[in-house]
Amino acid sequence: MAAGDLEVLTALDTAKTQWYHFTAIVVAGMGFFTDAYDLFCISLVTKLLGRIYYTVEGSATPGTLPPHVSASVNGVAFVGTLSGQLFFGWLGDKLGRKKVYGMTLMLMVLCSVASGLSFGHTPASVMATLCFFRFWLGFGIGGDYPLSATIMSEYANKKTRGAFIAAVFAMQGFGIMAGGLVAIVVSAWFKASFPAPAYAVDPAASTPPQADFVWRIILMLGAMPAALTYYWRTKMPETARYTALVAKNAKQAAADMSKVLQVEISAGAAEEGAAAATATATEPAPASASASFGLFSGEFLRRHGLHLLGTSLTWFLLDIAFYSQNLFQKDIFSAVGWIPKAATMNALEELFSIARAQSLIALCGTVPGYWFTVALIDVLGRFAIQVTGFLMMTVFMLGLAVPYEHWTTPGHHIGFIVMYGLTFFFANFGPNATTFIVPAEIFPARLRSTCHGISAASGKLGAIIGSFGFLYLAQNRDPAKTDHGYPAGIGVRNSLFLLAGCNLLGLAFTFLVPESKGKSLEEMSGENDEAAAAAATPNYNNRTVPV
Repeated sequence: MAAGDLEVLTALDTAKTQWYHFTAIVVAGMGFFTDAYDLFCISLVTKLLGRIYYTVEGSATPGTLPPHVSASVNGVAFVGTLSGQLFFGWLGDKLGRKKVYGMTLMLMVLCSVASGLSFGHTPASVMATLCFFRFWLGFGIGGDYPLSATIMSEYANKKTRGAFIAAVFAMQGFGIMAGGLVAIVVSAWFKASFPAPAYAVDPAASTPPQADFVWRIILMLGAMPAALTYYWRTKMPETARYTALVAKNAKQAAADMSKVLQVEISAGAAEEGAAAATATATEPAPASASASFGLFSGEFLRRHGLHLLGTSLTWFLLDIAFYSQNLFQKDIFSAVGWIPKAATMNALEELFSIARAQSLIALCGTVPGYWFTVALIDVLGRFAIQVTGFLMMTVFMLGLAVPYEHWTTPGHHIGFIVMYGLTFFFANFGPNATTFIVPAEIFPARLRSTCHGISAASGKLGAIIGSFGFLYLAQNRDPAKTDHGYPAGIGVRNSLFLLAGCNLLGLAFTFLVPESKGKSLEEMSGENDEAAAAAATPNYNNRTVPV
């Protein structure tokens, strides 16, 4: 690491919080706002889709999506997200963060609009095109995870780095809440404009033809926040850490950083760094193997193997529980009686009730949890917040599962909702935030985006298991009481026990992940050690000859 590199990195680590930091939070955060809106708004409209396209004439209950269709609609975006996290994570290290950052956002905008325009003459064709566009929507969303986390970590100073990355991720909470509010407004508007009787009164008239526009509008509005920030995202310069450590251009890194941050870097140091990089490029010195190890090397396995295992497994286990809870809130609320029976409402009333319930949970549990993390992560540290979050999620899920019969009896629903909301609070003031933050801090710059992508993809594998598995597992144990077309499951109570077990395992694997509070990225990744090793290696190609 040349003198210019050190000067640039030291300036980044010690830079005061400035306006550009907040600009970067908003620009990167709008991607996550869109991510959450797009991923979770589908859970709001699946009941409506079932009524529109799969109502069985003469049935005592409204139509629901068949199991394979529901699993596909809910889970296909996660398959795309997993693919995008791996691909764009790798690409972010190969081409640079900036070059691929705008691509992910544009893909999200186009596919959000296309999802709402899903076409076809039969239910199967509409669902097929919806799934196709949601896969590519997820692919774009996937790229946002490693790139946003890496960009924010590489811009931030070491004192407030955790809060900055957490603030980007916290925009997810607003995205979830926005999805619920949009669904409330749109459904209320159409409900008032096109009155309809309850399903039990008149099944055919309970779903007005105009309801087909409702779900499309809700999905398409997810494109707006991403589109509004596209211009600013393309104007962001490459991160100085990538330019200095991976592209080996300290002079350019200093110039890029001076455009956006008010820091002083001596021109001499930057020139020296650039000269050193040029000399190394033209006359390579015999550097130590540890200074250039790759992802699949024994050196990476020795230094960071357990770290990557820890970040991947904790994110995997967290997402099984987190996405199961988020995507199937409506089923849990119906099971405990908080949402009225579907047959007592028309299609738009049901959507309104589901959106209102999910918005209340987001407002009281999800959003506050994210911002508690922003406020306290650089005080308490990542490890303490993650352990506490997993522990409290386990406790509250057991608190729901053990006396489940008590919670489902009339008069006790409010207690259930409070306990359920607290699991969301401690997910977000806990591992849902820290599993996103830590992989952006502990790996070398040349592998940072890739390793974050691998960790995030592991999480999405957990989300796929949660979204597909919980769909079947949460069905009633009595075959006569399951949703139409579903086999008997293990019930909501036993599913909660299973999710509590996932949280407990997540707590155990947290001990594989190092604490990064107050440390520089180079200290955590070991790049300072690599620099020392390289400096200690004699360079016989560049010996100075006495004159």
